[in-house]
Amino acid sequence: MSAKSQDKAATAIMWLAGIIILGILIIFLGYMLYKGLPVLTWDFITGKPSDIHAGGGVGPQLFNSFYILGLCMLFSIPVAVGAGIYLAEYAANTRLTDMIRLSTESLATVPSIVLGLFGMIIFVNMLGMGFSIIGGALTLMLLNLPILVRVTEESIRTVPAHYREASLALGATKWQTIWRVVLPNALPGIITGITLSAGRTLGETAILIFTAGTTVSRILPDFNVMAAGETLAVHMWYVMAVGLVPDRVAIADGIGALLIITILIFNLMFTLPSKYIQRKANGGR
Repeated sequence: MSAKSQDKAATAIMWLAGIIILGILIIFLGYMLYKGLPVLTWDFITGKPSDIHAGGGVGPQLFNSFYILGLCMLFSIPVAVGAGIYLAEYAANTRLTDMIRLSTESLATVPSIVLGLFGMIIFVNMLGMGFSIIGGALTLMLLNLPILVRVTEESIRTVPAHYREASLALGATKWQTIWRVVLPNALPGIITGITLSAGRTLGETAILIFTAGTTVSRILPDFNVMAAGETLAVHMWYVMAVGLVPDRVAIADGIGALLIITILIFNLMFTLPSKYIQRKANGGR
């Protein structure tokens, strides 16, 4: 087979793989939205859940999902970005640096249910937080840190070296170069990592079952970080596993569609500004 034929065959295989993945995604999303969209009424989205009677809503769970997400990102992003900057710009190639990278990669491979058990032992039991929003957010931080650190480090490393050299040649300090030159150019990649972590956080269940619990406050909205913090994903698991409501299948379908729509909107909210920042960093090209 000639090189040209091999190139065409490889291109066709790649196109086929992409089409298959796209088809699977369309089928999955289409089925979930087909089942769940009829359930998504205003009363369902904003109403309070019911333990026995049909017709309950998911308002508190929706609020808790974003509240826990906000707290988790508030804890995770400064630590992860700081660690990524240190590893990419300051750390020398020593055993300590290798150990930090190995620890980060090892933490990324820990199953979420193990992190949930760890969070229950430390935050729920030892620190006496009980099943609470703050306990769930702190445990989710452990889930997100490895991804955010790695993405931040790699994004910073992709910034061309001559950007740094030009900034330093103009008299800027190392920190000014990092803050005004490196980070703006690495920001699109960092935002991508934050978006992926946020989507994973919104859909997480195992960690929150063990740390935030399967109940919600009857006050909406309840900003008390010590309140129970059942989220949408956990509520979906709960109604299908042990729920007594007669319309639990409809509730699960509605939550599934709501989660998909929420994550899609959330991704667009981060992706579009990221594209704008990237074009601006490239001089409007």
